[in-house]
Amino acid sequence: MLPDISRCSLWQRCRENFKSDKASPVLHSSSISRRSLSGVSRRSPRKRTLVPPQKPLGLKLKKMATLPLKIAVLFAFLLIAPLISSSLPFIVLHGIGDACRNRGMKQFTELLTDWSGSQGYCFEIGKGAWDSWAMPLQEQTDIVCEKVKEMNELSGGFNIVGLSQGNLIARGIIEFCDGAPPVRNLVSLSGPHAGTASVPLCGSGIFCVIADALLKTEIYSDYMQEHLAPSGYLKIPTDISDYLEKCRFLPKLNNENPNERNATYKERFSKLENLVLIMNEQDKILIPRETSWFGYYPDGAFSPVLPPQKTKLYTEDWIGLRAMDEAGRVKFVSVPGGHLGIQRSDMKKYMVPYLKDDSPPKPPCFSSWISSAWDATTHKMGLQDDGPLLSPQFDNE
Repeated sequence: MLPDISRCSLWQRCRENFKSDKASPVLHSSSISRRSLSGVSRRSPRKRTLVPPQKPLGLKLKKMATLPLKIAVLFAFLLIAPLISSSLPFIVLHGIGDACRNRGMKQFTELLTDWSGSQGYCFEIGKGAWDSWAMPLQEQTDIVCEKVKEMNELSGGFNIVGLSQGNLIARGIIEFCDGAPPVRNLVSLSGPHAGTASVPLCGSGIFCVIADALLKTEIYSDYMQEHLAPSGYLKIPTDISDYLEKCRFLPKLNNENPNERNATYKERFSKLENLVLIMNEQDKILIPRETSWFGYYPDGAFSPVLPPQKTKLYTEDWIGLRAMDEAGRVKFVSVPGGHLGIQRSDMKKYMVPYLKDDSPPKPPCFSSWISSAWDATTHKMGLQDDGPLLSPQFDNE
């Protein structure tokens, strides 16, 4: 029988295709069809799966053991984080004739610090009591301005508690101090914001006698303006023209001179979140006492006393007081007592809330509860001293 040539040729072609398949992993469609025709099939090679190296069992167990600790730390942080206080510090600017080293000022600052939970600093200017009388207010303001900008503790902003003349320096920081951190709240006690129409009574000391004699001469002279701080805010209603022309501090601070009004001063003062104006009902040092609220006499007369809302400073809004008041950011407070006289209970009520931080309140602890209960009990029993801490150094009462 003769060999079947067609079958032989087909076999040869299959062998050749098989050899070419071994040489190259690429399968051509023609070879596949031929293989399928010949009934020859080829199994695909298995793919290898890379298995990552296994970590030692001891390392796994160690990591699993630290996991609960990490979760506990994270939970504790999330629980405590909202309670961490970032309260703003505050500075205290004392009145004329006083000094930060005096016992009343020390106690006043310490109590506000304890009650508010915010750190307080009493700012001294030069030699304290002497320079508060003899150094011009603009110079005093410049000194405090530099101190404020140098203190890292105040770099995030701060509050101010002003006492008597110190309030004018406080406002000078807000309005004049370029590059200073922002002031959030100003708490003012017995501040001569609209001026005073009489020389502050000083008493019988030799310095006070000299001061009174000087002030009774030319109040608005260059010499007086350069050597006696109160001359910078003495505003005689019957001598308004000399006051506006020659008084070097208050007219500028209150934007009173129509030809020199500064929009920047108004803008800066208007940024206060709260302005707390506390007036002493029996104040005999400030004339009139309503100056603590920006109230004053009309130009040209010593009567009547105009409430703040009736003064030109308010109605024409020279410094932004009216806009702040209409927005509910000015608090007019009246307390019993003479100049700078404020009881501890009134300090807690009218000062402390504006020195506290706005962050969520801390949970009451046992010690603070005991302290609060003790204060309430001793106050009701009359055993707690609620008298005023401060007294004017120039009060002759």
